[in-house]
Amino acid sequence: MKSSKIAGDAGSEIRVVVLDSGEEAFSALTKFANDAGVTAASLTAIGAFEKATIGWFDFEKKTYKKIEVEQQCEVLSAIGDVAIGDDGEASLHVHVVLGLADGSTRGGHLMAGFVRPTLEVVMTDTPAHLRRKKKPDLGIALIDLEASSSTEKSP
Repeated sequence: MKSSKIAGDAGSEIRVVVLDSGEEAFSALTKFANDAGVTAASLTAIGAFEKATIGWFDFEKKTYKKIEVEQQCEVLSAIGDVAIGDDGEASLHVHVVLGLADGSTRGGHLMAGFVRPTLEVVMTDTPAHLRRKKKPDLGIALIDLEASSSTEKSP
């Protein structure tokens, strides 16, 4: 993995992170966010995976149904955010649309994606601190604005 800060002002930074073939994207981006001290960010990405696991949230079971994509696929779109989880570590929430060789797509919550040949990520972090808190009634962690701090508050 390589990264470069391409812009920054008033505490906001834009970084480009390029993942190499063979890296597992979700864990590599989580590690990057922790190492860089990212506490609130949005991200977008394009590239490709040799295989991936995406998820569809089942409200009845309060868990993700895993969808395995066991083939080379294009990351047509990836969009997500970074917040701090209950454990004090970076918590990523990323949705992807994956394009298959026949032109069909698979989409969902990114759980794992093994890069081949590259994944190009643009991460925009801010001086805010977003908190993601587990919601027992839902079975998932969501951004909690009341537990988050920022330099700008909405009216």
